Amino acid sequence: MGRYEYINRDISWLSFNFRVLQEAMDKTLPLYERIKFLAIYSNNMEEFYQVRVSYYREMLRHEGEFPREHVREVNPSMIIRQINEIVTNQQSIFHLIFEDEILPELRKNNIIVVQEEDRLSPEQVRYIREIFYSDILTSIQPVLLVKKKVRPFLKTGQPYIAIEMVSKERSGRKQLRRYAILKIPTDHNIPRFLELPREDHKHYIMFLEDVIMRHSEALFPGYIVKNWYSLKLTRDADLEYDDYEGEDLIETIDRIRSLRSVGSPNRFQYDRRMPEKLLDYITASFGIKKDILVIGGSRHNFRDFFNFPNPVYPELEIENLPPVPNPVLANQKKTMASLIGKKDFLLSVPYQPFEHFLRFLREAATDPTVEEIKTTQYRVSDHSVVVNTLIDAAENGKKVTVFVELKARFDEEANLKWANEMTKAGIRIIYSIPGLKVHAKIALVIRKPDSKHGDQVYLGTGNFNEKTARMYADHGFFTSNPEVVREVKELYNHLEDQDLRPEFRHILVPGFNLIPHFIRLIDQEIAHVKAGGIGYILLKMNGLQDKEMVDHLYRASEAGVKIDLIIRGVCTLKTNQPYSRNIRVIRIVDRYLEHARAYVFLNNGEHQIYLGSADWMKRNLRRRVECVFPIYDPDARREILDILNIQLSDNVKAGEVDENLNNVRIITKGPDIRAQIATHEYFRKKYTVS
Repeated sequence: MGRYEYINRDISWLSFNFRVLQEAMDKTLPLYERIKFLAIYSNNMEEFYQVRVSYYREMLRHEGEFPREHVREVNPSMIIRQINEIVTNQQSIFHLIFEDEILPELRKNNIIVVQEEDRLSPEQVRYIREIFYSDILTSIQPVLLVKKKVRPFLKTGQPYIAIEMVSKERSGRKQLRRYAILKIPTDHNIPRFLELPREDHKHYIMFLEDVIMRHSEALFPGYIVKNWYSLKLTRDADLEYDDYEGEDLIETIDRIRSLRSVGSPNRFQYDRRMPEKLLDYITASFGIKKDILVIGGSRHNFRDFFNFPNPVYPELEIENLPPVPNPVLANQKKTMASLIGKKDFLLSVPYQPFEHFLRFLREAATDPTVEEIKTTQYRVSDHSVVVNTLIDAAENGKKVTVFVELKARFDEEANLKWANEMTKAGIRIIYSIPGLKVHAKIALVIRKPDSKHGDQVYLGTGNFNEKTARMYADHGFFTSNPEVVREVKELYNHLEDQDLRPEFRHILVPGFNLIPHFIRLIDQEIAHVKAGGIGYILLKMNGLQDKEMVDHLYRASEAGVKIDLIIRGVCTLKTNQPYSRNIRVIRIVDRYLEHARAYVFLNNGEHQIYLGSADWMKRNLRRRVECVFPIYDPDARREILDILNIQLSDNVKAGEVDENLNNVRIITKGPDIRAQIATHEYFRKKYTVS
C-alpha cells in the first residue's frame, strides 16, 4: 500500500447524492422544493447506474480486455456490492421521506395524492374512467407471464407493475394463480400524474398506475387482481464511441437511442412489499441476476416528480430570485462591443442574466464590422436562442464556425439535430475529435482589421444553454485582451487541424500546458511556505479525482500550505489524514447547482486567479479539450474572491466532507450565512442603482 490513500470516486459520488437527499429532508424548505430534490436524487441515481455501474459490470464481463493489475486494484465486484448496499440504505430513507413526510404534508395543505384506500366522489370516478378509456387503455399492453416461455422486453428507465391475480373460475377447489406485467405508459406522452376535479376545496392528484389499476377488470377480464407492485430495470447506457469519427460517428449517434435501449441490465428495483415467491418468479422469467437487485418503495421513477403538479402555485414553492443585471452591460445606448473593448466583464449566472451573453451574440450577428463568429457547442437547450442567433449571423453574411461535440453523453441526438439545422443555414460544422471530447466553452468574435473594437471572446465555465443558466451557478468572462484573444484563435486552429501545436502562455489547455502549469502553481505555494511566508490554495470544482493532482495537493498540505476545496461531487482526496491535515473539503448543495470551476493561488498576496471548464478529473485533464483562462481585470478578480469567500463562510447549506464521506454540518459563531442567498444579495447591493 502506498503512502497516500484515496477514496473510490463512485463511493464518493454517492456521498454527494445523499447530500442532495438531505435537502429533501430539510423541513425549513418549501414543500415543492423538497419534492424537487427527491426528483434530482432519483434522476442522478438513474444516470449513475446507466454509466458508472455499467463501467464496473463491463470490467467483470470483459475482464481479459482490462489490465490485470487495474482490475485487481479496482476490485469491481466489491465496489458493485458496496454501491448496492449504500443505495439500498439510501432508498429506504428516500421512501420514508416521501411516504411519512411529503405525502402527509401535502394532505395538510389540501393536496391529496390519492391512495388505494381513498374514496373518490362519483364525479371523480367518472372523470378517471373517461380518461382511462379514451387516453390510456390503447397505450397499455399487459402480458401474462409464463416462466421460461414468455419473456417480454423490459424497457430501461421505465416504471412497470407486477400483478398478482387469481382466475375467477376455480380449477377443482383451487383458484388458478397467475402473474402479469404491465408498463406504465409515460413513454406515450401520458403524464404520470392526473389532476382530478376538486372536492370539498381539496385538490386531488392521482398516479397514472393507480388510475390503471382501478380499472384492472378491463385489462384482465377473467381474473381478480389480488395485489400489484412496482418495479423498474436500468440498463447500461455507457456506449463506447470515443474513437469513431466522421460518418461512422454520425451513424452511431443516429442509432444511439435503440443501442441504449438494449444495453445489459445493471439495476433491478423492486417494491419492498413484493412477496419473495413473486420476486423469484419475475427474476427467473426475465433472467435477472440476484446481484443487480435493489430494494425500493411502492413507486419508482421519482424523476417524474420534476413535473408534479402544484394546484396552489406559487404557494409551497421556493421564492424566486430575479437576476441582477450589470447596469453597464444593460445600457442599451452603448454596444457590448464598445464596452468590452474598454474593459473586461465577469458574468455570474443565475445571479446575473444570461441575457448579457445573448445580447453579445445578437449584436455580433448584425454588426457590419464582424467577419466571423466561432463557438463550441456541448449541451444546448431544446429551443436554443444561441443556435438561432448563430443561424441569423450566417444569414446576415457572417462566416460562422461551430465545433459540435457529438459525444456529450445523453445530448448526442440533440447536438446532431442542431448541427444539421446549422449546416442547412450555411454554418461550417466541425465534428468531434477521435479519442477526445471538446468540453471548452468559447465564443469568439472576429472583426475586420480596421474595426475600432477589435476581436473579442466570451469564455465560460458552463454551457451556452439559456435553460441551465437559470439553474446552474456558473461564470463567464468577456474580454478583448489581445494576448488572450490570440491564443483562443490558436486553440480554434488546433481544433480544425490537430497537427497544429500552438504555444499557450495565458490560457491553459490539456495536452499542452494545463497540468504542468497547475503543478508549478502548487509548487510555488510550497516554496512560499518554505521561505517563511504563507501558502494558500482555493479550488472550486465539480470533481477532484486525478491521482497526480491529488498527490500534489497532499504534498502541499504536508509542506504547510493551507488548502480549501469547494467540491460539489466526486472527491477522491481523503481528509483528516496526516498528509491532508491542512486540507478542508466543503460541499454546497442548495437551490442552484454549483457548476463553476475556479482556481486561486495566493502567491504572496498577488493572487493568481483562473476560471475554466475543467474539473480535476482524469477525463478532463487527459482526454478532453478544455480552456482555463486567467482573470487579469482587478474588478473581476475582486468579485470572484468575494463570491468564493461567501461560499467558504456558508454555515447553512455547506457541509465539510470527512474521511468517512459524512457531510458534516458547519457550525460557526455569528449569523447564518447561506451562500447562494448571500451571493444574490451581494450582486443586488453592488449593481442595483437607486
